[in-house]
Amino acid sequence: MKKLTTAVLLFSLFSFSCAINTNHGETPLEIEPDEAAPAPTPKPAAIRKTITDQDLKKTSENSELKKRVAVLPFLDKKGTLPAEVLKNSRDAFVDSLNKTGEMIAVDPSVLKLDLNKYIKNNTYDLKAIARDSQSAGVSSLLEGRVVDMRFQNEDKSKVDNSSSLKTRPVVFEVVVQARVLNIRSEQELFNMVKTVVLDDESSRIPENVTSETFFNRNTELTQLLIRDAFLDYSAKLIDSLKLITWEGRIAMLQGEKIYLNVGQISGVQVGDILKVVDDGNEIYDQELGYHLGKVPGKVKGTVEVVGFFGQDGAVGVIHSGAGFKENDRIEIYQ
Repeated sequence: MKKLTTAVLLFSLFSFSCAINTNHGETPLEIEPDEAAPAPTPKPAAIRKTITDQDLKKTSENSELKKRVAVLPFLDKKGTLPAEVLKNSRDAFVDSLNKTGEMIAVDPSVLKLDLNKYIKNNTYDLKAIARDSQSAGVSSLLEGRVVDMRFQNEDKSKVDNSSSLKTRPVVFEVVVQARVLNIRSEQELFNMVKTVVLDDESSRIPENVTSETFFNRNTELTQLLIRDAFLDYSAKLIDSLKLITWEGRIAMLQGEKIYLNVGQISGVQVGDILKVVDDGNEIYDQELGYHLGKVPGKVKGTVEVVGFFGQDGAVGVIHSGAGFKENDRIEIYQ
């Protein structure tokens, strides 16, 4: 189990939260206590934290080719979190991944699939999604699930609906699961559960409040905790992407121009030579009864990058070969 905290505001924490110090040297923000509880003696917040994150930011001069990861909408195992909380948490997580400069985390809308059709037993059928999104120009799929959000050592059997003057310390636990699948090979790169603990010594809440009620009423705090819990997967995700072949797609052919769905943001530079590869055949094992993946396709030729267009597209011309068509794969020429 890891102990991880977030040095940002913890908002109102229901109507009975207390003051939290978010920056060194600042005076804690005073929050009005609950009417039913006695006014606490003011004291500075003392949040204990252990930082395990790695600084993965790259300089702007780094032009290494970046792989695309489709971050699927987050799932909630218990089904109690509001849809907006899950969406905002996922969006914030995507933004944070892109700031690392190590990958391009994209919205799953690029897959052009109704992802609800791929959910079974509160999890995605990642292999089915991979088979149906081979032409999306994405290297991998990331599924995130919130397994549990709770107070540490919570005993719900002792909770009743009566008013109570008794309070207890606030210690949060967030349990999240992440799976990453290589779209090309349909192989699972990792499947891991993490528990993140936030321990604030100075905060107390009434004993008769359940964690479910607390998190549903404090949506901004909930989103923050979920995002930071998933961010602890960043280093593992970056390592797993090293096992995947970088690729793009031919988006359109127009005369002598070849428009690619990868550009400057993806790390492509003018003058780069990229090879064009046929998709290859999918192998299905009759004995085992499942798809083994696709064999490497035939190399059709190469494309030279001569310019860029749009947010992350490149313009190329034929360098060698012929017979290119839309959706042909683009790989690094070595």
